[in-house]
Amino acid sequence: MRHKIRLSTTQTILLSFFLAILAGSLFLALPISAADGQAVPYIDALFTATTAVCVTGLVTVPTATAWSAFGQAVILVLIQIGGLGVITILTGLLIGLHRRIGIGDRMLIQDAFNLNTMSGIVRFIRKVLAGTFAVEGVGALLYMTVFVPEYGVRGVWISVFNAVSAFCNAGMDILAEDSLCGYALNPVVNLVTCLLIVFGGIGYIVWWDVVRVWRDRKRLHGRCLRSLTLHSKIALAVTAFLILSGAAAFLFFEYDNPLTMRTYTFPEKVMAAVFQSVTTRTAGFATIPQQDMTNASAIVSLFLMFIGGSPVGTAGGVKTVTVAVLLVFAFAAIRGREDAVLFHRTIPKQAVSKAVAVVCMSFLIMFTATVLLSACTDADALDIAYETVSATATVGLTRNLTPSLNLWGKLIIIVTMYFGRVGPISLVIAFHTRKESSNIIREPAEEISVG
Repeated sequence: MRHKIRLSTTQTILLSFFLAILAGSLFLALPISAADGQAVPYIDALFTATTAVCVTGLVTVPTATAWSAFGQAVILVLIQIGGLGVITILTGLLIGLHRRIGIGDRMLIQDAFNLNTMSGIVRFIRKVLAGTFAVEGVGALLYMTVFVPEYGVRGVWISVFNAVSAFCNAGMDILAEDSLCGYALNPVVNLVTCLLIVFGGIGYIVWWDVVRVWRDRKRLHGRCLRSLTLHSKIALAVTAFLILSGAAAFLFFEYDNPLTMRTYTFPEKVMAAVFQSVTTRTAGFATIPQQDMTNASAIVSLFLMFIGGSPVGTAGGVKTVTVAVLLVFAFAAIRGREDAVLFHRTIPKQAVSKAVAVVCMSFLIMFTATVLLSACTDADALDIAYETVSATATVGLTRNLTPSLNLWGKLIIIVTMYFGRVGPISLVIAFHTRKESSNIIREPAEEISVG
């Protein structure tokens, strides 16, 4: 008898990312992908393909100088695939070919974007693709005002690459080995990069909710903010709070640091602090050498990296909404309240349970990666933690540790980036094949002491 292997939607999503990484690594391992015509070691090709598909940004070889135009084009395609998701790209192709999107495809899209309903899936994908390419296109045009006068025709390619990378929160660039440090005081590059990072990381469903409210602003009579959904309110509020508080922290801790901001004027210091606060939200670009920052700034960066961006976007981390739900639930428990309420709305118990699971699993992955990486390298503990948190949250910032990783270190970070991109909960669901019966006999409950 012929047995057909049936994959769940979660398993299909995990497999699609794995196959994209594998295909990308094979292309990058070709001599034509290398700048000098000599094929790079396969482990570096695999590392680069993983960091591109997982939109992380950690690199073992410089993106600007190690890869040819063909190699950079492969990386750009992988970043776009990773940012939107393999399933989204394939669905977009089917829509372009006027092919019918079946129920199985709709379930895949629902799981890929963690949506609560399959209603309007095709329209949602169309809007995601159109919105993505429109924002990336505008970002590229704005970048050209800086890069074309400086690099000529090559500036067009640099602008497109950086726009896609920034929107997808990938943090890879083809300017220099020190990321955007050469443009730390350029307001256009700083502003455009920050806006692209925020637009990509805020989440698509927030986009459409804000657009809906804006269109109905006359009918709402000044009640626009109150008309947003609870998800949008949380995502926007937490994002604004983290950017402002993070910028204030970096400004305070780096204000007189001779290795970073001491020689800057006050407006330049504010700009650098805001950029650092935004880029730690899983973007990975750097205008300040991360290894030169104070330990206090590094710890703040770890906190911001772990949180990341918002759901249903291109950012990683445990997500802003997840952290907000946990904090509200914690304060509700402290006050002895059974329900967690935010913006005058009760948060569902299922959302709280999922938030706890996401944070716990992410922390477990990060902790395991930190221990394993510590076992195979003698680097400073803070540098190692920075590396593993960056990989888990798919950020891409490093305290200059990535280029010096040995083979085992590279493999550990590769696996960590993959786990961070597909999501810890997806991993558990994908490998949990046993279905729990609704008639299962449950064990008796008993009180315990907690805290």
